[in-house]
Amino acid sequence: MKIGVFDSGYGGLTILEEIRERLPQYDYIYLGDNARTPYGTRSFEVVYRYTWQCVKKLFEMDCQLIILACNTASAKALRSIQQNELIQNYPNRRVLGVIRPTAESIDELTKTRIVGLVATDGTVQSNSYTLEVGKLFPDIEVVNQACPMWVPLIENNEHLSDGADFFVKKYLDQLLAKNGAIDTLILGCTHYPLLLQKIKHYLPEHINIVTQGTIVADSLADYLRRHPETEQLCSKGGNIQFLTTESSEKFQSSASIFLKKAIKADHISLD
Repeated sequence: MKIGVFDSGYGGLTILEEIRERLPQYDYIYLGDNARTPYGTRSFEVVYRYTWQCVKKLFEMDCQLIILACNTASAKALRSIQQNELIQNYPNRRVLGVIRPTAESIDELTKTRIVGLVATDGTVQSNSYTLEVGKLFPDIEVVNQACPMWVPLIENNEHLSDGADFFVKKYLDQLLAKNGAIDTLILGCTHYPLLLQKIKHYLPEHINIVTQGTIVADSLADYLRRHPETEQLCSKGGNIQFLTTESSEKFQSSASIFLKKAIKADHISLD
């Protein structure tokens, strides 16, 4: 059985890279629903339907455990999939998200107990980080800021351009204007690490920046350690397969922006 990694687009590749660096021995399948991206502006119902179609496809391809390496899918679909689909149809399979492990990581970082979140419209509107952090650490306030232009800049390979600086500074200024006591910033979208250098440039130096790749990789390693019954089912050949609902050629070209290397991908139909 393999470990599946799902994202609506390419950002999940940043999570996959960290997972494979931390746990290189396992076999992985990455599925990007690139034909229907972005998820960030879609309704809860649509995100749930699309995400479940992709999760089900990965189950059919012998994935025992799936990481939703997508903040929007984790916010809008994960809980329903865990509470409904898994219990009814796949009681021995597991689906994990990126929001909870990210929320768990901030307690030791923030001194002011005021944390900023930059994310897609969908993740912000879901209020998922505010709710998750509130359950874990009721004394921490989450200040949300949607950044609708960041993903298009990255996926069009414009994130290193001078023009990207305008939108990076714009959204960070808007966030800090809401609360100047923010001392920790969550990058609540898996695309955003590609903007990390620009984000650091426009943030005060004292603000901690939380990226999700290492956090999710460490969380997965801990999960497998605590659940040997799942870990023992995962095959260990060190292999990776890339799948996309878009053209494989387009995926290969865009994936190189995130992975800094060439890969081979295959088109897959969800029908």
